[in-house]
Amino acid sequence: RLRHALREYFPAALAAFEDLDAADTLELLAKAPDPASAAKLSLAQISAALKRARRRDIAAKATAIQAVLRAEHLGQPAVVTAAYAASVRALVALLVTLNEQVTALQGQVEAHFGRHPDAETILSQPGLGAVLGARVLAEFGDDHGRYASAKARKNYAATSPITRASGKKKTVAARFVHNDRLIDALMTQAFSALKASPGARAYYDRQRARGTSYNAALRQLANRLVGILHGCLKTGALYDEATAWSHHLNKAAA
Repeated sequence: RLRHALREYFPAALAAFEDLDAADTLELLAKAPDPASAAKLSLAQISAALKRARRRDIAAKATAIQAVLRAEHLGQPAVVTAAYAASVRALVALLVTLNEQVTALQGQVEAHFGRHPDAETILSQPGLGAVLGARVLAEFGDDHGRYASAKARKNYAATSPITRASGKKKTVAARFVHNDRLIDALMTQAFSALKASPGARAYYDRQRARGTSYNAALRQLANRLVGILHGCLKTGALYDEATAWSHHLNKAAA
């Protein structure tokens, strides 16, 4: 809604600010919600907002933002601009409050999740932090006997494919009926693991080299990570990069 409103009367803001929900963006929009007042923002004001948001390279970013805000852009009549500015000021206040509450909830999740017996094992997995790890634990459940095998956990997670065979015909398809909250968390973990785990990156790259699409390769990686998580929870062991990917590395080398 904020982006839509700005597009209608203040396109310079969309060009100046990358993240509309960032603290510095919200602070500056609250202070100057219309093109005229935004063009009057000084470098000191912009720099102060960037500093409070802990941005890097503040001088260069402040100069770039000021230049965009003071450039020529299409605009609306004054009365229309004033109406949109009032809406934007209200939306900014809502987003500021939401951000504060999200931070408060995140603190609660981190405090309580850390007390769980499986927290250390889950947090050792690549791509899982306190918030995402808590989501994965909540959706899988903490009963270690609930899943008879890694395959059963993968099937529940819907990361494993469905194979159908009839005579000489065999088809493999993704599972479209699934727990949305769990699969979203696992796919996010897989994406984050590409940077956190060399083994995960190598595994993903091999799938892509075989012609697998981006989403399918990421789902296969998520499926592999679910199997690793199951093994760690079953044995009580923490994630180990060499152990987790030794089979695939040896196979690739061969």
